[in-house]
Amino acid sequence: MDIADLARHAHQVLRDATLPELPDHYRGKVRDNYDLPDGRRILITSDRISAFDVALAAIPFKGQVLTQTARFWFERTADLCPNHVLAYPDPNVVVGRRLAILPVEIVVRGYLAGTTSTSILTRYRAGERTMYGHDFPDGMRPNQRLARAILTPTTKAFDGGHDAPLTEADILEQGLLTPEQWRIVSEAALALFARGQAVAEARGLILADTKYEFGTDADGRIVLADEIHTPDSSRYWFAESYDARFAAGEAPESFDKDFVRNWVVARCDPYRDPIPEIPAEVVLETASIYIRAYETITGERFVPPDPSELPLDRIRRNIAAYLGTEPAL
Repeated sequence: MDIADLARHAHQVLRDATLPELPDHYRGKVRDNYDLPDGRRILITSDRISAFDVALAAIPFKGQVLTQTARFWFERTADLCPNHVLAYPDPNVVVGRRLAILPVEIVVRGYLAGTTSTSILTRYRAGERTMYGHDFPDGMRPNQRLARAILTPTTKAFDGGHDAPLTEADILEQGLLTPEQWRIVSEAALALFARGQAVAEARGLILADTKYEFGTDADGRIVLADEIHTPDSSRYWFAESYDARFAAGEAPESFDKDFVRNWVVARCDPYRDPIPEIPAEVVLETASIYIRAYETITGERFVPPDPSELPLDRIRRNIAAYLGTEPAL
């Protein structure tokens, strides 16, 4: 879809997914969640884009891209780690098992990159050389490949809080995870990242870093939750241009939400200053980037929904049909 096509679909943006007929609504930064009495959770991915711990804007079709990209990856990594998925009743909706989310977010990094306060590049530029329990040499350059993929866990911030860096020792000493839980999630995260990098490489992409969330089900089993290897949870670069741009000291060519992050960072300190409104042309360009990301990562053509029906109306109809026909757990 070109920018003109996207502009004609701007009315289909899903800013809010509040459905009063569903129980136990919890609104996250991007998703609206509903817990059913039988242990299922309905997760509706809106078009909100979140960075710097705030919702910046709403990007047409972003929710559909995230849901369907995560579906692609969940289906291709189920042999490495169980996941929460039960059904996909709508392009923006996944139904999963309700989990007790672990209080640690697992970030895996393969490159010295990032723009947020917890990123290793931000902290490296500030003079830190020991981060997350890893030592970094002097003289590294932005976006340089690390000797090996590393785990950089953070606290799992709820209700708009800020993530904070953790080391393995912090996690165990504070009792955030048991030693066995840490072993399972760390091994799973590294295996998932390796699979993601291999698949991305075959698509001409570099998976530079990503985050994973895990939870425990009713039996205490650790399960992959939320999303996996989407443009929101991951940083992708184009492999073909990486070497030349790195040699020239230029930022890698990417299609993740750094496009919006970088627009904001160029205009303010997002952690101290009011964030300016994102212009319409930036919103539409970001929508184009998300769609390109989906098509490049999955190798499938993005199919927009029927423009005659508003997203929330379609979602309400599809969820009602699902709940009327699907058995409980």
